[in-house]
Amino acid sequence: MNIEQARFNMIEQQIRPWNVLDKDVLDMLLVVKRENYFPEEQKSMAFFDTELPLPGGHKAMFPRVEARVMQEVLVKKQESVLLLGAASGYLAALLAHAGRHVTVLEADAGLKALAEKNLAADGVRNVTLLNVNGLTAEQSGRFDVIVVAGGLNQLPEQLQKQLNVGGRLLAFVGELPMMRALLITRISDTAFTSKEVFDTVLPLLPGATPASKFSF
Repeated sequence: MNIEQARFNMIEQQIRPWNVLDKDVLDMLLVVKRENYFPEEQKSMAFFDTELPLPGGHKAMFPRVEARVMQEVLVKKQESVLLLGAASGYLAALLAHAGRHVTVLEADAGLKALAEKNLAADGVRNVTLLNVNGLTAEQSGRFDVIVVAGGLNQLPEQLQKQLNVGGRLLAFVGELPMMRALLITRISDTAFTSKEVFDTVLPLLPGATPASKFSF
């Protein structure tokens, strides 16, 4: 298998058609090697348009969704990032390549260890991983960018409060069969804007609060 040809095909056939056209993001996909975040038997599939299986019944994001996330939040070099959900560590690596430091909160100890191992092997040093459920544990600190790498029935207000002014929060909110990626921007201490940027479906993040339902 020609790895670089497969990477080129992924970008041209999956990612560009999904409206990922930012040059910095496309260049990043050439530099941060996705195959480094999967075991040997999955490396040839790392460029497929699929959600590769991870330990514990979890799944990695589609490559096109990872790329679109990066385009929507547009992390700058001096910015700090909070990521909820480690998966294989690849999205953390992309965010770390673009920003100053990434804090990853992962409820599954096995996934946390896997991501930590992959990031260390790939030479990524500006990521801190914590075995914490980011939706249920009390959190402090402010961030310039927050990414929720899993589905939510509703967006916790606490996450918005952790944004610095000018910060962006991207979360996938909704229920099957469709979720919407929401981009929240904090424009002042008390004001936020919200924009729906694309549709997709992700498994619910552990600790996601079910939407209210009424029966008669």
